[in-house]
Amino acid sequence: MLHASSGLPVGRGLLYLIVAGAAWGTAGAAASLVYRTSDMGPVVLSFWRCAAGLVLLLAVRLLRPRVPTAAPEPLGRKALRAGATGLGLAVFQTAYFAAVSATGLAVATVVTLGAGPVFIALGARLTMGERLGRGGVTAVVGALAGLGVLVLGSGGATVRPWGVLFAVVSAVGYSVMTLLTRWWGRDGGADMSGTTVSSFAVTSLCLLPFALSEGLVPHTAAPGALLWLLAYIAAVPTALAYALYFAGAAVVRSATVSVIMLLEPVSAAVLAVALLGERLTAATLVGTALMLGAVAGLALAEARVARASREEPLLV
Repeated sequence: MLHASSGLPVGRGLLYLIVAGAAWGTAGAAASLVYRTSDMGPVVLSFWRCAAGLVLLLAVRLLRPRVPTAAPEPLGRKALRAGATGLGLAVFQTAYFAAVSATGLAVATVVTLGAGPVFIALGARLTMGERLGRGGVTAVVGALAGLGVLVLGSGGATVRPWGVLFAVVSAVGYSVMTLLTRWWGRDGGADMSGTTVSSFAVTSLCLLPFALSEGLVPHTAAPGALLWLLAYIAAVPTALAYALYFAGAAVVRSATVSVIMLLEPVSAAVLAVALLGERLTAATLVGTALMLGAVAGLALAEARVARASREEPLLV
């Protein structure tokens, strides 16, 4: 079950993505605590998340022993990959925050995360010839149904056209980021650790002007608690999660990646019930069950595809 070009086992790539999706889900709970303890806005939080995450990633990269490669990647390709992936990440995050502001968290989450798997499945089919198959299509439909039940089940959602448009733009940014990571990861020539670092550098630069206009330094009555929250957001759902995401997305089929990352709202819902005192509803249970079932089904299908590819005899 090794990916042919990168050497990372597909099973480990799936595990990386599952951990990344669960870690992403904790960012929402941490962000809600940040908003309670300060007047920090979402764009500024996103900037500090990326900038602090970049510092942590650079520190880990500098401390890690360097592994020599037989064929170093050309500088032009490195720059193109960093710019394209970083821009996709910046559009994904910024447009999502704009959608939340315009039409609310529920609709923004459903449109962004719901449109993502559809765009990614179509893009992967057209650009890389990746087929989902009947079981994969069923899993994607089940995951999207679970997402809708989980997020919209509580009712009270308001749909506004501008917010939906921003959410679609966010989904496009997320899809481009995922497809490019898979595209460059297939030939094994990309340094995914370097991709993560350079992408965060580009994203931080893209977000800086917007963060400056909003005010970089927030007001708070509890600076210690705020710093701990920011440190957690930068370390776990950012530096760790995105490093695992880029590594896993390079070796796992793109549509499978997009469905596994739907674990983010599942993780967020569990935390909201366990830590923030939100009520456990039937919608939460049904939506979570549907999404976990879809993730498990696609993960098993991905493992079977990898095993079959590994056992396929070479023609010489």
